[in-house]
Amino acid sequence: MRTKFNLFNLLLFGFILVSPGLLAQGVFGKWKVVNDEGRVNSIVEIYKKDGAVHGKVIRITKEEHRDRKCTECPGELKNKPIEGLNVIRDFVKEGDEYVDGTLIDPKSGKEYEGKIWVDEDNPDELNVRGYIAFFYKTKVWERLE
Repeated sequence: MRTKFNLFNLLLFGFILVSPGLLAQGVFGKWKVVNDEGRVNSIVEIYKKDGAVHGKVIRITKEEHRDRKCTECPGELKNKPIEGLNVIRDFVKEGDEYVDGTLIDPKSGKEYEGKIWVDEDNPDELNVRGYIAFFYKTKVWERLE
């Protein structure tokens, strides 16, 4: 009996140590950007800097596309390499979501207001929503393990 109790305590203690790390992960980490056909186009890393949440393209999956530049981007981003580009900028936490930031589509160069949040039923899915006035589109990214 004592062996079972000690084993149970050990398992419970291990679960308590691991659980906060899983829950705290939230939006932070590396995410696979999946296109409408279900293919992974790139990997974006989401991180916190200077009190805001940002995300940059750390890898383009097709090797022949890795040297592409953001030719349609405005201002300082024009002709910058897409790999390394900050495509998620200045989001702030509001409840379980991150809001009031800017999303950049490196293909079109367009900037959108947006919000991001982890799916409440699947913590390995990130919802990325961009707005134009009252219209919006939400993409689902997958956590990279």
